[in-house]
Amino acid sequence: MTQTADAGTGTGTGTAECKRPGCGNPIPPGAGRGRHRVFCGDDCARRYHNDARIPVPAAPGGGDGGPLDALEQALRQAAVLARTVRDQAAALDPARVRADIADAEAGRRRAEAAAVTAQARQAEAEAEAQALAEALQAARDDTAAARDDAQREQETARALAAELDQLRRDTAEQATAAAKAAAGQVTAARDDTARFQRERDDALAAARDARTAAETETARARQAEADARDEARRARDDAAREREALRDGHNAQLEAQRALTDAERARAERAEAQLEIERADRRQLTSHITSNGHEPTTAPARSGARSK
Repeated sequence: MTQTADAGTGTGTGTAECKRPGCGNPIPPGAGRGRHRVFCGDDCARRYHNDARIPVPAAPGGGDGGPLDALEQALRQAAVLARTVRDQAAALDPARVRADIADAEAGRRRAEAAAVTAQARQAEAEAEAQALAEALQAARDDTAAARDDAQREQETARALAAELDQLRRDTAEQATAAAKAAAGQVTAARDDTARFQRERDDALAAARDARTAAETETARARQAEADARDEARRARDDAAREREALRDGHNAQLEAQRALTDAERARAERAEAQLEIERADRRQLTSHITSNGHEPTTAPARSGARSK
């Protein structure tokens, strides 16, 4: 970025140099928007502002006066920075002056925020100290209670030790009695084992006999099943023969019925043919009588006689 004049170094037209004295590096070109850059980097800007600060005399006593002293020191530092900015305002670009003033204002606000943060931390430290004092008092009370509990526990332990000795003696006596009872139970168990073995042998023999009987019954059942299959086969054959006989008889009845029906139909056809012949004779006779001029008085009687 080119400038007509450099406020920090006083050089003429050309590439601008860093504002920090002794740097001499050119300012890198910017994006072309916002205020003009006067430092080659953030490091030079911080070093320039740190060199511009006027040291503030320490507070009397050489110790930390707390958040209020820090705030007062920050305000004095901000006032010094403001005076420095006002002194340099005549030789600087108005836009740069406004930027520096804004930086100074931001520094003052950061100082105020740091003071408020320090005050909050001091209040938090006081609260923590109060909580620690209360915890210490509670720990002392707990220690006294623990001491009393320990004394009671010792007394309880002595009582439990006496009870333990008595319990050991009782346990030894009970163990002796239990050993005697166990010996008797072992003897009884051996006797029961022998009896159980005999019962097992008897049960095995009975199971073998039962298996033999079951095999015999199974063979009989298989033979009975085979006989039942043969009987069922014979019954199916007899039923088939009876079914064939019934079908043949039914077919014969149907044939006879069909023959009777055909005979009746033939008889009816012959009767109808005879009736047609008689009707033809009657019509012929009637026409003959009509053509001769005679009265047809005797024609019905003749026709009736022929019909009979």
